[in-house]
Amino acid sequence: MNQNGHEEEASVQSAERYVDGLFAEDEQWTKVREQLAANGMPDISVEPGYGRLLTLLVRASGVQDALEIGALGGYSGICLARGIREGGSLVSLELKAEFAEVAKRNMEAAGFGDAVEYRIGDAMQSLEQLAEEGRKFDFFFIDADKGGYPAYLEWAIKLARPGAVIAADNTLLRGKTIDMSRTGPSVLAIRAFNEAIANDERLIGAMLPSYDGLALAVVK
Repeated sequence: MNQNGHEEEASVQSAERYVDGLFAEDEQWTKVREQLAANGMPDISVEPGYGRLLTLLVRASGVQDALEIGALGGYSGICLARGIREGGSLVSLELKAEFAEVAKRNMEAAGFGDAVEYRIGDAMQSLEQLAEEGRKFDFFFIDADKGGYPAYLEWAIKLARPGAVIAADNTLLRGKTIDMSRTGPSVLAIRAFNEAIANDERLIGAMLPSYDGLALAVVK
């Protein structure tokens, strides 16, 4: 990276710190991070800035039923649950039972234990089951294995009510996505996903480049 590139990156990071500093620290984010560390889990929750955006989008969209793919320690679920209409629900798909247990405890501590239903195991199988059950959703948040993003997008479209919102984190992969010399399977999958967000005629898409990238789309 040249000098200009370093300066631009520093400027972006300074802007993120400035914006984050405008808001009070999210105590739930801090508590979830403590639980991640205590349980030997990766500290890769969605950034609080995007967590606030998720809550805003869910609330503004009047979401009744939300689905997240990837629970980790429960912070994204907390952000989604904060915006869901009273009486609404969140279905959370998580591969690892031990991660789901940590997420469940954190959701309960935040006051949202009754709002979430966990489904453990391979997300593709859980998505098939949801389709067989005739489930439909107003909001989707994808933050799981990056190689699965294109397939998760297709499932979100299938399970979406008209006008449903799809959000997906880590679409820049810490710069790997825009480095054309990187051709690993996860990078290629994320590029395909991003191109679909931008060009799929079934969607109205947008991409936010802050933090590690957030994709947004509305299902027509």
